[in-house]
Amino acid sequence: MLDSTHQVIAGVVLLTVIGVAYGGRFVFTAVTGRFPANDLQKSFFRAGHAHAGVLIILGLLVMVIVQANGVPEPFATISLGVLVAAILMPAGFFVSVIGRDPARPNRAIMLLWIGAAVLGVGLLAAGVGLIIQGVTSAP
Repeated sequence: MLDSTHQVIAGVVLLTVIGVAYGGRFVFTAVTGRFPANDLQKSFFRAGHAHAGVLIILGLLVMVIVQANGVPEPFATISLGVLVAAILMPAGFFVSVIGRDPARPNRAIMLLWIGAAVLGVGLLAAGVGLIIQGVTSAP
């Protein structure tokens, strides 16, 4: 069972899925030509939307597994980076192609790479923390 802090985090994250669903509607309008977007924008919008959905699910899963197994600090807190990546990576995809007919991503693409690094660190912390907890609690 999640503690009260993580229950609030999970509730907020689940509410963000409403935004992801609305984003899917936006992606649909762009891909079908109802919103003017070039091929780069369309592909980045698709990628941003997909990453948002997948990383939210992964982040919630990691949070529940870490909490359920009593992963020690600082690993438990650092593992929340997976949820932070669920914000940074899609933002990098969407914001980096804002504008009229961009030929390439702008500097905001760095959000994608920062998010990828945060994702890696969060997953590393979760994995190492689970292993440590498993080894130290073994009979």
